[in-house]
Amino acid sequence: MLKQLIYRLGQQPKVSLKRFLIGIALFGCALAAIAYGYYFQPVVQIVGLIILGPAMFFALWGYLGIFANRFAQIIVTMYPDDKVENNDKAK
Repeated sequence: MLKQLIYRLGQQPKVSLKRFLIGIALFGCALAAIAYGYYFQPVVQIVGLIILGPAMFFALWGYLGIFANRFAQIIVTMYPDDKVENNDKAK
């Protein structure tokens, strides 16, 4: 069951990378808004904190997919005879 979850999460590494980069970009925007609010308008800090939640979600979701893809490749290399549906083997 764990192998299938890893294979499912790691099936689309390009999508995972896109999610990760979106999360990092949103995190940078949130960080900039928090810093701007610290020096100029405190209301902007709240906007930065609101953006921070989705930013962390997307970054962690994307990183989890990237990690699952790499881990699935290790599993396939270690156990090549193990037949699991939808794994991301190099063909």
